[in-house]
Amino acid sequence: MDEDQIEGCVSGYLKQKGFTQNDDQLQLTNTDSSLQPDTLNRAQLERGSARYHDGYGRLRSWAYRSLDSYKHELLRVLFPLFIHCFMDLVAKGNLQEAWNFFNTFREDHEMMHSRDLQKLELVLSPTHFKEMEFAHSLRQSKFNIKICGYSYELLMQHLHSMQSTTIIGIINEHISFQVTAGQPSSTSDDPEAVSLIGNIKDEANQINQKEILWGMFKDSAEDCVDKTGSLLSDTEKGEGEGKEGENDEIKKRSIDGGKQGSSIKKAKKDKAGSATGKNAKPEANTVSAAPRIKPELPLPTFSTDVELSILEDLRNRVQLSSVALPSVNFYTIVNTHNGLSCSSISHDGSLIAGGFSDSSLKVWDMAKLEKQPTTSFSQGGNDTSQNEQNIGQNSGKRLCTLFQGHSGPVYAATFSPAGDFILSSSADKTIRLWSTKLNANLVCYKGHNYPIWDVQFSPAGHYFASCSHDRTARIWSMDRIQPLRIMAGHLSDVDCVQWHVNCNYIATGSSDKTVRLWDVQSGECVRVFIGHRSMILSLAMSPDGRYMASGDEDGTIMMWDLSSGCCVTPLVGHTSCVWSLAFSCEGSLLASGSADCTVKFWDVTTGIKVPRNEEKSGNTNRLRSLKSLPTKSASVYSLQFCRRNLLFAAGAIAKTG
Repeated sequence: MDEDQIEGCVSGYLKQKGFTQNDDQLQLTNTDSSLQPDTLNRAQLERGSARYHDGYGRLRSWAYRSLDSYKHELLRVLFPLFIHCFMDLVAKGNLQEAWNFFNTFREDHEMMHSRDLQKLELVLSPTHFKEMEFAHSLRQSKFNIKICGYSYELLMQHLHSMQSTTIIGIINEHISFQVTAGQPSSTSDDPEAVSLIGNIKDEANQINQKEILWGMFKDSAEDCVDKTGSLLSDTEKGEGEGKEGENDEIKKRSIDGGKQGSSIKKAKKDKAGSATGKNAKPEANTVSAAPRIKPELPLPTFSTDVELSILEDLRNRVQLSSVALPSVNFYTIVNTHNGLSCSSISHDGSLIAGGFSDSSLKVWDMAKLEKQPTTSFSQGGNDTSQNEQNIGQNSGKRLCTLFQGHSGPVYAATFSPAGDFILSSSADKTIRLWSTKLNANLVCYKGHNYPIWDVQFSPAGHYFASCSHDRTARIWSMDRIQPLRIMAGHLSDVDCVQWHVNCNYIATGSSDKTVRLWDVQSGECVRVFIGHRSMILSLAMSPDGRYMASGDEDGTIMMWDLSSGCCVTPLVGHTSCVWSLAFSCEGSLLASGSADCTVKFWDVTTGIKVPRNEEKSGNTNRLRSLKSLPTKSASVYSLQFCRRNLLFAAGAIAKTG
């Protein structure tokens, strides 16, 4: 391509983007070359492999020198440009220049894209573009960058002044700009600010058109409580002042269901008004309003004793809201010697399990542990609602039940809804079913080909789901040693799995930065959620089944609407991995546990519908964060809301040094 053709291409491109300068201003060369030595040097540089280094370096310097109000939008261009400059050099066989470029500028993206850089380091030859799915998807897709109109004009003017056809060509081929009206966004945590479009986005849009049924399943325990709540409140009216709070709670639930008379409504209204005033208005119960869905799987039934226990817990459930936060009981597992891989808490908080790197699984019974004089209790900080208990301290006899059978580190554990069984998954590619009553291993399930990162019981028990390094998730039942369904579609490790409340779907989070929703009956993917910037480590479903929360390695939490497949809002506040998420039983609060040694509460109700004035101010994340509870020095491994809305949490002393 000669200089006239290059000039015509650049001139046409700039005009297409809205520039109206005269043709004289668009000239890239000067006829009197003897008077323009810099232009000659630049042209020679453009013909060599160093044109990538020079062009990227000049654009980078300009972006970092820009005004603060526009800087974070202009810097979004650098990472896609960095990737494709490196890949172009590799594709042309200039490996030495490619690695010089990579090592020179990688520090700019180390914080936000460390895992992508690790994968990019594995691209060593042009053949890897076909062999590696990560590299292939980047070459076949475009980056979509959200940017305001003024920032876009500034960028285009600078690209014109740079006169770098290499950089302009990469931007034209691999980057698409979504220009928005008005001023630049005031926050840089927009999940859609930089996203991939093309094959992955097209596939997600096509999949997300499928219909899903997001409600709860019929004849659930909540339905039974709604039907019998009014009868129970009538019998407990005369039990005295000692149970006034409990009766008021039952009346409150009856009022929500519309099954009480006007006198009870007036009493409840007067009590709420005198207690906390206008701000004490309870949140709407999204669970009772959720549609009821017939489960596609044949679900087991609980024993009479278990059903009665569940119903009793539900009747005594505490209503939570943004002004009525839950009590938190935090258990710290000490003397683990950095060997704790995972932890799990039973639904009633009576049992705590810990999986260790020495292939052992330990279960603590809280009822027995609290009777030991060696157990120490202490108040957590200045917050009286948080109790912190240390378990595992040295004593004369063992205070836990030891389960041995795995031949590799135990990466996940989960209790059945009734607490009589526990599942564990391991690096030895097996899942084991244990009885907490017999203290014995019952079944060993084999099917995965690589280490199993997570396993979760279904809300109804009997069925469970697992996910693995083999990029698949699998559905199992306790009475079969082979999986019932295999879900394949992720491009990398499937790191976490979570059941939907109606047991018709499971969600999986992967190192490919996507979350997928699968139909349990057909095994098909029905939703793809794109927006995270790092691997997904935790998932949680709202009690009404409409929303899902996902936490990633960078500390970002995203709320998703399952029906539309769109991100409702990002929740930013953690500074490290989010290892656990849990919704309160009525769905108004979300709790998150992180490696930054904090438990945070988020207001889900305001997170779903944010007023426009708050959205424009850019402070929506701070408004949704209700409270942060720091531990003494323990990373939070697991969270569990019991049926009475008490939050249990467990973790281990964080590594130091």
